[in-house]
Amino acid sequence: MEINCWKGRPKALNELLAAKVSKDMRMVPRLMDALKGGNDKGKGVCLEVLEAVTRERPEWAADHLPDIIGLINHKAPKVKWESSRVVANLAPKFPEKTAKAIPMLLANTTDKGTVVRWSAAFALGEILKSSVKERKALLSKVENILKTEKNNGVRNVYLKAMKAVNKTGL
Repeated sequence: MEINCWKGRPKALNELLAAKVSKDMRMVPRLMDALKGGNDKGKGVCLEVLEAVTRERPEWAADHLPDIIGLINHKAPKVKWESSRVVANLAPKFPEKTAKAIPMLLANTTDKGTVVRWSAAFALGEILKSSVKERKALLSKVENILKTEKNNGVRNVYLKAMKAVNKTGL
């Protein structure tokens, strides 16, 4: 299916592709090939599908994590936020692998786009909760981000992650 030729609603395309990919792990490499070769619109769709699939099956994208991390600072906002959300989905199962995304995610914490900053906050929060090794350094960075972040929705994502860390005593 050619993503750029789709005439229906974008949400319908995403749901259709996510349903196909979630039924067959062998579709993930095909999705990654499309992601690597596509334009910004295609990359965004592929990452949105991958994000939906990795909510239930994060292990399906683990082998592709370096490529996904490489897209976090892409020029297209949707590519930035969807790749960050995929990283967030993988963080609980693969904390060491996702920790490699921290520098790119931190760069997106000052992006002008609220959704990009929210997605970076979500990924950083999941890494904060999952990676004991990175926690101390990341916690101080998050505290500094909270001093300048004006959007309450983004702030709440960080505060929720910090509360979870404090609650568990980790």
